[in-house]
Amino acid sequence: MAEIIDMPKLSDTMSVGTLVKWNIKEGQVVAFGDILAEIETDKATMELSCTVPGTILKIYAPAGQQLPVGAPICAIGKKGEAAPEPTAAPAPKAPKTAVPAIPEKAEVSCVPAAPASSGSVAPQSDASRTKASPYAKRMAEKAALNVATLAGSGPGGRVVGRDVAAAASAPAPSTPSGPLNVAVAPPADGKGIQPDADVPVGGMRQTIARRLLESKITVPHFYLEVEVDAAPLMAMRESLNKRLAETGADAIKLSVNDFILKASAEALRRVPAVNASWAGTSIRTHGAVHLSFGVALEDGLVTPVIRDAHAKTLKDIAVEAKALIGKARSKKLTPSEMSGSTFTVTNLGMFGVTGFYGIINVPNAAILSVGATIKKPVVDAQDRMVIGHRMVIGLSGDHRVVDGANAAQFLQALKQLLEEPALMLI
Repeated sequence: MAEIIDMPKLSDTMSVGTLVKWNIKEGQVVAFGDILAEIETDKATMELSCTVPGTILKIYAPAGQQLPVGAPICAIGKKGEAAPEPTAAPAPKAPKTAVPAIPEKAEVSCVPAAPASSGSVAPQSDASRTKASPYAKRMAEKAALNVATLAGSGPGGRVVGRDVAAAASAPAPSTPSGPLNVAVAPPADGKGIQPDADVPVGGMRQTIARRLLESKITVPHFYLEVEVDAAPLMAMRESLNKRLAETGADAIKLSVNDFILKASAEALRRVPAVNASWAGTSIRTHGAVHLSFGVALEDGLVTPVIRDAHAKTLKDIAVEAKALIGKARSKKLTPSEMSGSTFTVTNLGMFGVTGFYGIINVPNAAILSVGATIKKPVVDAQDRMVIGHRMVIGLSGDHRVVDGANAAQFLQALKQLLEEPALMLI
């Protein structure tokens, strides 16, 4: 019997997905594990594997279309079998971030997440007199909605769960779309550097924009930086890679970023206050160091996570980081491999950037930003002017969780580890 394949839910926060590319066509025979399509979620572009062997009877959704979770995308069955008629696709739900976070202080009043359609909101003067089911009240509290502003569809105007759900999923207030400088004249020579166009934004870029805006607005960032003598690190890296190369053709090659990741894990062991998160009314400390690091892709940025980095050797971290980078670039990362971090490292040194500050990857308390190693004149311990190898490392911290002293102690520990890299191997 033919089976309809629906748009899968590939992450906890996914409500819609973009069918980027089909790898099959109608009439093609597919086996278990074959890659049917590439789907862009709110976190990454991922491959959809076949779990129902058979013949592709019908493709319902063209490439490039954005579809809600549960929408039919294709049918698989026996050759010659008629493709079933798909049922209507469920309406996509608004992203969770369209609903404001629950206020951290009780005295801050809640407001509706978005204006509802006519007749769905009925202002009431006293929330205590609002008729609402206990379930609806709990839903409204979680969604940061004032139940007193909702019109009820239950008996006697009672607010029930579906009323809260409708208000929470209402469209966010409209914002100006398109470029603000729409009146800019085209290039005089008719050529220019690229076409004038409005490029559609995919799910990954929308999520990046939403999360970074949320972080920058809601998290009180502060910034510190330190300059590191990178000469000992470079010397050790060269020596270790030479020895590793002698062990065989498949030996791992250590990158500067591998050393940064290992040193970060060790520095967090020394200053665990930075390995924490803001939890609203408390600071949540984390016993394990789960390191995420940025991997640039053509259509965005992903942050795979090395779990329990505090318990792994430099080589373990290098091997795992290389595997995660490969999965990221081949679009095989799973949502679980991109979530649950406690600290993030971002490195733009390979692009020649000498220093910068990243935006905190919520709920992490800090993000480390690594610049390029450059040659510059420095004064050595004997007050001589010599050529040095210097690396600037920046730290963006969440001032709700981390104070300047804690952050400075962390950078101090990190600097020592990088300038005396043998300490990482103990």
